[in-house]
Amino acid sequence: MNRARLRALLLAMVLIAGAAIAVAVARQDRAPATRPPSEHPTLLLLTSLPLVFGDDFSVDGGSRALTALEARYRVVPISVTDDADLAKGKLLLMAHPLAQPAEDLVALDAWLRRGGRVLLLADPALDWPSRRPLGDPLRPPPMFMDTGLLAHWGLRLHLPDARGPQERQLGSRRILTVSPGHLSGKCLISADELVAVCRVGQGHASIIADADFLNVEALGDPARHNLDALLAELTELEQR
Repeated sequence: MNRARLRALLLAMVLIAGAAIAVAVARQDRAPATRPPSEHPTLLLLTSLPLVFGDDFSVDGGSRALTALEARYRVVPISVTDDADLAKGKLLLMAHPLAQPAEDLVALDAWLRRGGRVLLLADPALDWPSRRPLGDPLRPPPMFMDTGLLAHWGLRLHLPDARGPQERQLGSRRILTVSPGHLSGKCLISADELVAVCRVGQGHASIIADADFLNVEALGDPARHNLDALLAELTELEQR
């Protein structure tokens, strides 16, 4: 093979590889496809954040995060992680939840070990505005109230190094977080320490050290990829 043909072949290979990479990136950045309601799997939702109801606890307070979730899931709010509530589904979103009683943490761990999937948003420095006074039981706690759950899974949650909005990588997308913490421990930890993925028996737990990224109403256009990233994380959990 002469040099001219060799150069042409190498150039063709480079162009093909570049096209393949571009297609892969485009597929990663694409929002997860919506599903018809008849195909919506159950998503259990446990949260202290005003996602289902507004800050004033009105029925008209549904958030954009809830709308995005309901496009792909049959969302079932729960208040505790006891056996009865966890039996309603196999996928759970814990978005900055209140502290769970010890017996319910045992139930959650057992549910996971039987094959459950949980995405836990554990924010060590929540910046979500609330009109409710400090100490109000309906106000989200200022930090994730860990009562030993993360340590049981081999993780530690650390306070943020700096306060304020910060871009982070969640899967294939850049998202806007606010005062994110960082994680360390035995699980698979992302390079920026925002995300940990843990195998727990036959199940999987994904932990994100921020919950403010769900407040897309307040964060505006810089957070336009946040909810797509959330849905992608849940989809990946379903497929594990």
